[in-house]
Amino acid sequence: MRYTPKAELEQRIAKLQEGLRQSGIEGAVIVQNADLFYFTGTIQRSHLFVPSEGKPLLLVKKNLERAQEESSLEMIIPLDSLKKLKAVLQSHGYGPFKNLGFEMDVLPANHFLRYQELFAPAEIVDVSPLIRAVRMVKSPYELEILRDVAKLHHEIYSLVKDNLREGMSELELSAIIAAASRKKGHSGLMRARAFNEELFYIHLLSGHNTVPSYFDGSVGGKGVSPAFAEGSCDKPIGRNEPVLVDFDFVYDGYMLDQTRVFCLGRLPEHLVLAHGAAVDILKELEKMARPGVPCEKLYDHAMELAKDSGYGKHFLGFPDQVKFVGHGIGIELDELPVIARGFSTPLEEGMVFALEPKFVFPDGAVGVENTYLVTKDGLEKLTVFEEGIIYL
Repeated sequence: MRYTPKAELEQRIAKLQEGLRQSGIEGAVIVQNADLFYFTGTIQRSHLFVPSEGKPLLLVKKNLERAQEESSLEMIIPLDSLKKLKAVLQSHGYGPFKNLGFEMDVLPANHFLRYQELFAPAEIVDVSPLIRAVRMVKSPYELEILRDVAKLHHEIYSLVKDNLREGMSELELSAIIAAASRKKGHSGLMRARAFNEELFYIHLLSGHNTVPSYFDGSVGGKGVSPAFAEGSCDKPIGRNEPVLVDFDFVYDGYMLDQTRVFCLGRLPEHLVLAHGAAVDILKELEKMARPGVPCEKLYDHAMELAKDSGYGKHFLGFPDQVKFVGHGIGIELDELPVIARGFSTPLEEGMVFALEPKFVFPDGAVGVENTYLVTKDGLEKLTVFEEGIIYL
């Protein structure tokens, strides 16, 4: 079990404080689990107060002992009632406030109203853009974890090769992958920031199970019921059809994203050609991506290449296309940057993101996805399993 070092937490908080000062925000109150883990090293039920100047306070409702064990922050104190939050902050010299920041992109409305009433007349402002910007660039410590995740990823895809057989259901193969992953330390949970973006960490689809769904991804899937209407179902895996495995290994809180296509037999020509086009698009984006290149430029180039392939209407989904070809990743699946039109943020050394050019047809989905680190010279590929169609 790995605990986040004190120096790492201090560095992250210092970056957030710099953003608070530049934005004229007096302090931030952080409550969402992913952000709590990033800035404190624990997700025990608590409020993290980060002042624009001074020491942060972690106020814990449940469980104080675990929070003190897991987090190396200096000030970790109990808070048995939300009503006392303002008074406790004032007792430590913070407040009254003119403004106070919260994670408005994920904070439920009823919680917002309670905080608004508690800290009145302070203005409640959104600090989620500042938080996400800090988290967008990974530290050497985070990269060390992600490299460990990459090794586990490779082991799991090798396991798929050894266990895929004709007639087994998608759910059966998913269960084999899930069991092996848990034995290797997978958390069993995958965090996504977007509202209602609930998904399993193994997105495994074969043949015609490419039906569209609410899931904000290129490939939907029927799922097990209307209550969880995406992903694998009880469909038997047949010969001469693609088995697309989109898998996230979550280890010590961090994840990587990778997609590969397997087949028992041979795929129809249009799927072979489309997969080749996806690999070509990926290679072109790899060459193009380097610090300073705007994210939207990568997306626009991918769309041009997909159109030139002759399969443009099947790129990034069919009949519904998603509006991105890549996404940041780390503690959450949908971090910044987003490789999409309108996202003009330039690539920066230390960013980690996935690129996923995929083509979807009624008889199957093909394509490839890798996770990359932006270095001063371009991209370093973190997920390195073979990218061609894997025939068994």
